[in-house]
Amino acid sequence: MQRLVRFEVLGQEYPLYTDATEEDVKEILDLVKNQLETYAKSSTTLPANKLAILTSLNMAGKYVKLKREFEQYKQMVVETAGLMKTKIDNSLEFK
Repeated sequence: MQRLVRFEVLGQEYPLYTDATEEDVKEILDLVKNQLETYAKSSTTLPANKLAILTSLNMAGKYVKLKREFEQYKQMVVETAGLMKTKIDNSLEFK
């Protein structure tokens, strides 16, 4: 069931409807705030909306990279499991 969570970022308050756990919400908000603050420190002249876009693009880039790495990992697991099955099957045939 979704609940309303209010949070503040760069001096502005935002509402968020979520069914994520309290722990997940805290982790998500901490991640977003840290990313925004990093960009805000490196460029004090950018307005908040541009900082938000840069942060979104950065986080999306990390997500895409992790997604690709996870797909490669899954493929490796499937291949390794297949090789292990073949070895087990072959060893059982010789007994």
